Amino acid sequence: MAVKVNLELVARDAIKAVKRRDVIVIVDVLRCSSSILNAFANGAEAVIPAETLREAYDLRRQHSEYLLAGERRGLRPSRFDLGNSPLEFTREKVCGKTLVFTTTSGTAALTRVKEAKWVLIGALLNAKSVATKAMKTAKREHTGVSLVLSGRKGHFSLEDFICAGAVVDSLSGEEVILSDASFAALLAFRQTGNNLCASIMKGEHAKHLVELGFGEDVEFACQLDLLRIAPAYRDGVIKPLEMRKT
Repeated sequence: MAVKVNLELVARDAIKAVKRRDVIVIVDVLRCSSSILNAFANGAEAVIPAETLREAYDLRRQHSEYLLAGERRGLRPSRFDLGNSPLEFTREKVCGKTLVFTTTSGTAALTRVKEAKWVLIGALLNAKSVATKAMKTAKREHTGVSLVLSGRKGHFSLEDFICAGAVVDSLSGEEVILSDASFAALLAFRQTGNNLCASIMKGEHAKHLVELGFGEDVEFACQLDLLRIAPAYRDGVIKPLEMRKT
């Protein structure tokens, strides 16, 4: 059975993927997805996405052991334990912990697909692993795969588009039918060649993060297939399905 691979270029179109009942991969390379992945790689137990700061603070009041993590305008909010830098999520800080996570774009995209049966977290760091998990699940469920780009403040972002292409590229050899958008992302990824980070650094979001002093975050997030992990979002909680460093 051939699996249709769709691509939604902005988060507001995630509802289309939900209606198709596809296996959904949420992509937010800079930096939500990358931070979630590194948190799990360093032993975090679970991540609870919160759409608003108020929701995050309320969860913390109810569960004092939870850590607050995330950003607004790229920076750590007041009274948060961690920002949205993947490099902050060290084993010493997050091992065995549940994190309440809220960001401008990534967690907002997740709230749009909370009714979906299968939602996976994707980034360059786990492109191959999330592609493999999405394809296996889609074949079992007799449905398609939809890559949903979180973007930046509701707009298209270069890094998420290239990442979608990396996920599609990992499906080479599989029996897939690519939408025009997913094929375009594949071409964009292949065009980067060995200059993945350099290409992403030309994007608006990457430039903004560099200006804020988070250039190392961009470099970290541009590592391809560093982690073998495919976290799933279900019933309001993200948990890892597979975990192993390459």
